Amino acid sequence: MQQKFDTNVQELKFKVLRAVAKKAIEGRLLEDYNEIAKEVVPGPKPSMRCCIYKERAIVLERIKLALGGDKSNPNIVEVLPIACDECPTGGYQVTNRCRGCIAHRCEKACFKKAIKFDPNTRSAYIDKSLCVNCGMCAKACQYSAIVNLQRPCEQSCKVKAISTGEDFAAKIDNAKCIQCGACVYQCPFGAIMDKSMIVDVINEIKASDYSKKYPIYAVIAPSISTQFKEITIGQVITAIKRCGFKSVVEAALGADMVAYNETKELAKVGKLTSSCCPTFVALIEKYFPELKGNISTTLSPMAMISRYIKKDHPEAKIVFIGPCISKKMEIRKDTVRPYVDYVLTFEELNALISAFDIEVKSLPEGVLDNASYFGRCFARCGGVSDAVKQSLKEQNIDFEVKPLQVDGVANCMPALTKMKNGSDEFNFIEGMGCVNGCIGGPCCLTHELKDKFEVDKYGKLAKEKSIVDSVSIFGLDKEENE
Repeated sequence: MQQKFDTNVQELKFKVLRAVAKKAIEGRLLEDYNEIAKEVVPGPKPSMRCCIYKERAIVLERIKLALGGDKSNPNIVEVLPIACDECPTGGYQVTNRCRGCIAHRCEKACFKKAIKFDPNTRSAYIDKSLCVNCGMCAKACQYSAIVNLQRPCEQSCKVKAISTGEDFAAKIDNAKCIQCGACVYQCPFGAIMDKSMIVDVINEIKASDYSKKYPIYAVIAPSISTQFKEITIGQVITAIKRCGFKSVVEAALGADMVAYNETKELAKVGKLTSSCCPTFVALIEKYFPELKGNISTTLSPMAMISRYIKKDHPEAKIVFIGPCISKKMEIRKDTVRPYVDYVLTFEELNALISAFDIEVKSLPEGVLDNASYFGRCFARCGGVSDAVKQSLKEQNIDFEVKPLQVDGVANCMPALTKMKNGSDEFNFIEGMGCVNGCIGGPCCLTHELKDKFEVDKYGKLAKEKSIVDSVSIFGLDKEENE
């Protein structure tokens, strides 16, 4: 399985998840957690922190998150204060690039009159008691002498849900957070993490294997097409089954169902936003509540295919596997909770397979249930729009869709503002919380630049070439939205 990591933080996360998963598999999880910490950070010298004791103390906190985290905190993203290294919180500052010019454009641009000048050097400086961090001075400076020294986590959070707490550690405002996961990957100290369900999944696998009373299904996101370099998707499918899953089903089949139903809904109401991305939906619900009525009522691909599985196998346990943190919040919704039991990220899948000591490279090829090309392309920005256009054509629905495709929270916000203001430039917004879509998710195995053509290439391998063929082969075209 994947053993090359983008950063040391990602590798540490893998080591903790693998160690916890292995103990759970062996039935020794209730032993002293200090022993797990010593396995992850054997010592005697520290490799990342000031001393081995702090390293192990931080690992102990990471173990708690691997076990599900703070139950009293409803957010699935948590800060580890002990790991937060008190990054500078200076905001906008004038650097030594300032030439003490006489134009004073920075001063003219500051409506709070926070820009001052040293009478001796004529260099500018910022009065922090007046500054509101608007950034107008930085835009005005012709020398680029004014920079914004935001913390990486704050800079990554486009909804300003992260601030500095009284202990100088990062603090997340749950009322503002939309669980995009950008801070989790961007924090250079690994001080922000997502809570894991890996132990819950292992316990279900063990219980299922013991009782034989219920099967466990893995529903895997189509963004799997961009995850692996040295092993095939077919080998990964076999590895997942070797872990104890009865079957592995494509969420892309659910995406075909979404396209089929969402198309009819769009033609009926005239103006919609997509509902596939839970981060995008949360952005609307929290920051654009006026548009809640425009959110498609069609469930996400994960929920749609899981609902179908549960219809025939109500006793089954379903685990969604993908690159997304916000899916862990989505399954708490009343509309989704009955169908999806757990969510694992690709990072957690990597640790799970490794904990079972499975050599993926030596495995035979497994078969992934076929969806259509269009269902598989939901993994990239533009995929949903392409599927809606295709579904309109296949169902002979007389409606002209004018899609607006936006990826990344920063780009989604102005698009939603346009819809809020009544723009008629488009009648369908395809919104993706991550840049490039799901292939840019925070818990991908690698965050190297992803090529959307890899998704298209994977889509072309699909057995079913049309959306209608995909949904009708299982009678899914008869499914109605609930």
